[in-house]
Amino acid sequence: MSQISPAPLAEAPADPAPTADETPRRIVTPDSGRTRYALVGTGSRSWMFCDAIMRLYKDTAELVGLCDSNSIRLSHRNEAFRERLKHDPVPAYKPADFDRMIAEQRPQVVIVTTMDSTHHNYIIRAMELGCDVITEKPMTTDADKCQAIIDTQKRTGRNVRVTFNYRYAPSRTKVKELIRAGAIGDVKSVHFEWLLDTRHGADYFRRWHRDKANSGGLMVHKSTHHFDLVNWWIDSAPVTVFGLGQLAFYGRNNAEARGDYRPYVRSTDSPEAVGDRFALNLRDGGSLEKLYLDAEREDGYMRDQNVFGEGINIEDTMNVLVRYENGAQLSYSLTAYSPWEGFRVAFNGTRGRIELDEMEKSYIAAGNGHITDGLTTSRRLTVFPHWDKPSHIEIPEATGGHGGGDLLLLEDLFGSGARNDPLGRAAGHVDGARSILTGIAANKSFETGLPVDVRKLVRF
Repeated sequence: MSQISPAPLAEAPADPAPTADETPRRIVTPDSGRTRYALVGTGSRSWMFCDAIMRLYKDTAELVGLCDSNSIRLSHRNEAFRERLKHDPVPAYKPADFDRMIAEQRPQVVIVTTMDSTHHNYIIRAMELGCDVITEKPMTTDADKCQAIIDTQKRTGRNVRVTFNYRYAPSRTKVKELIRAGAIGDVKSVHFEWLLDTRHGADYFRRWHRDKANSGGLMVHKSTHHFDLVNWWIDSAPVTVFGLGQLAFYGRNNAEARGDYRPYVRSTDSPEAVGDRFALNLRDGGSLEKLYLDAEREDGYMRDQNVFGEGINIEDTMNVLVRYENGAQLSYSLTAYSPWEGFRVAFNGTRGRIELDEMEKSYIAAGNGHITDGLTTSRRLTVFPHWDKPSHIEIPEATGGHGGGDLLLLEDLFGSGARNDPLGRAAGHVDGARSILTGIAANKSFETGLPVDVRKLVRF
């Protein structure tokens, strides 16, 4: 097979193909006492991992290589390492040199934060070259790619971790503890509503995510978090999925129907975008400008496209029904244009009901990672037993993004962490697969109008 090669118009390295030698190799690393990591994909997702390795866990971890299709973005990352973290530059490689990076820098673990549709290429090739893998969610975007990861993991025996930070947030952990302790008996149904507001939700319609070929749509890119939580909470796997989805708010047709359409392709420096609350200005003098606007001249990728423009083929309004192996049922909805951000989830069991409501402060990914973004502003967790008074459950305070989950996840990945975690928050490739299979099945149901048997999508 050919070497990994870049493709244009991507936020991170796009569509590589592994090299000719597919024989798994074991990496022989220098005896520094620190775990060696290489990272592929230097867009906004990457900073959280780089910052953790270089600052929080520098005594036990080291970043030895960077890979990206855009050399300007690579240079910006190294500039940020030097200025913000007082760290020397890290050797940088293009996608075609991925194998050479592994051979020269000898990482033990490869961190994958590229565009979603390319995750599988780097996950697979890293395992073939003898490395373990940490990958951003979603693990990949369709069933064929998922099967290829499963098959390669089985062949090589390497470890794949999927970074489901939502599992680590104290409120979600408390729900797991309550269900595990039998607070409401056996869970029979789950009702889960997730709301993205017109700041955060709109951002998916500006970026490469707006094309389902890149992201799998929000059912895969975003909802994989939520489907994983349900799988983990109730300790089961999806069997049957039925869904309805539409583009009801964003996109040109919807804007024209409301009389809100503005004729611009991208918002930065566009007179037509002045006064548009949905417009994003990349000239911020900081990460957005350096990471995207400056890098645009190399690959043409525009980070600030019109959310009411052409070329959007993902849904913004989605409703899904799921039946699980243990007989539980899920009703799920995702709305990407709400006036507030957060979620409501309720569990109905044989002995009562649990309700968790959270409102979050939204953000726009600007290359700073998510350690301090997306802070929870209010939450309420209540248990309603049958034949007894409800009780409000105290939730430990936590700092950091994703409901306080980011820092706890990083400790698990790079520190002493929760190595013997009784709640099983560390997610492997099977968890990664099961989370995306619900979304992949939902996308298929959107197209056909029929329920989908998840068990026929891949073979474990």
